[in-house]
Amino acid sequence: MPKKMNDRTLLAHAAVNPSEHHGFIDPPLYRGSTVAFPTVAALAGRTQSYRYGRWGNPTSTALCEAINALEGAIGTVLCPSGLTACTTAILAVCSAGDHLMVLDSVYGPVRHFCDTAARRMDIQTTYYDPRVGAGIAELLQPNTRAVFLESPGSGTFEIQDVPVIAAIAHERDICVLMDNSWGTPLFLKPLELGVDLSIMAATKYIGGHSDVMLGTIACGPRAWEQVRDMHFQLGQYVGPDDVTLVLRGLRTLDVRLQRHQESALTIAHWLEQRPEVSRVFYPALPSHPDHALWQRDFRGASGLLSFVIRSPSWDAVAAMIDGLKLFTIGYSWGGFESLALPVDPRSLRTATQWTETGHLIRLHIGLEDVDDLKADLEEGFSRLRAMEAQKNL
Repeated sequence: MPKKMNDRTLLAHAAVNPSEHHGFIDPPLYRGSTVAFPTVAALAGRTQSYRYGRWGNPTSTALCEAINALEGAIGTVLCPSGLTACTTAILAVCSAGDHLMVLDSVYGPVRHFCDTAARRMDIQTTYYDPRVGAGIAELLQPNTRAVFLESPGSGTFEIQDVPVIAAIAHERDICVLMDNSWGTPLFLKPLELGVDLSIMAATKYIGGHSDVMLGTIACGPRAWEQVRDMHFQLGQYVGPDDVTLVLRGLRTLDVRLQRHQESALTIAHWLEQRPEVSRVFYPALPSHPDHALWQRDFRGASGLLSFVIRSPSWDAVAAMIDGLKLFTIGYSWGGFESLALPVDPRSLRTATQWTETGHLIRLHIGLEDVDDLKADLEEGFSRLRAMEAQKNL
């Protein structure tokens, strides 16, 4: 293949090697634990491509090669979930006595890990304002070993100044980690912005069908050896069936993301005009406070957004969501289906405060017709108003 290709072409052709698989286009699904060696010399020489099932097989190699090509990474490891990808990356670069900087709007389970397991390992965590930018230099400590970014932030969608933070961190030989599940390598390439470890929950847009769980860590040269070693020591393993599902989803990532983005932007603009809504959090909107940063660094916006309902009544909000027919109530996102989930950021903030009044609702805009989605939400707002009116009687 040509050395330089558009990402759309990479999605279709990365890790496709028919000559290695008897002419079949898709890499075969290899199941197995034991790998046979022809001789004792071959066992001792450690030169055989595959030596044990947990250490990889042609199926997992194909996915790693595809992620490497998309991310511009020198190496990728696969983890059983997005969370294990985050925690493995942290453990790879932080040890007892080290200090870790984490954005305040980080994915909740990562915060829980930092506050519990990492603390027991004597890894100290400081949470910082996601919009700190160059001000992060004042928060770094002599023992800071890593900065963990997520852009946009979970639930509240702050865009971080990734190049500035990465440059400051690297001046002090600090590793930079980033969760890029929202943007994927199609809409943001963290390694190009100075990030050392680009992490994704491939459970979401990469898989795309809500039928698999998997995480990836794509590495630059600064931390590849540490990540590969920690991944091996922890015994991380992803089954070949899951890898195959993610490879399948990867091929259609571009066309799905374009649909997610188009519909999400339509819904976001529509929500901004609703009298029931006080704010919409979606970086592609000109009204978003970090819109300029998003325009500078990102190539697109995915289907996840949130908005604040003015109503103080939880019962009215619950009635709105409970009656939705096309929006499923559920965790995760990035699949073909639309989701709605109430979120309360107050319990997940320590460096900043959530001051919005009303209730925050997170939406994932799926692949359904956008007019049908608007009609479903319109009926939900009608239920909300009816419940409010009933309470005011």
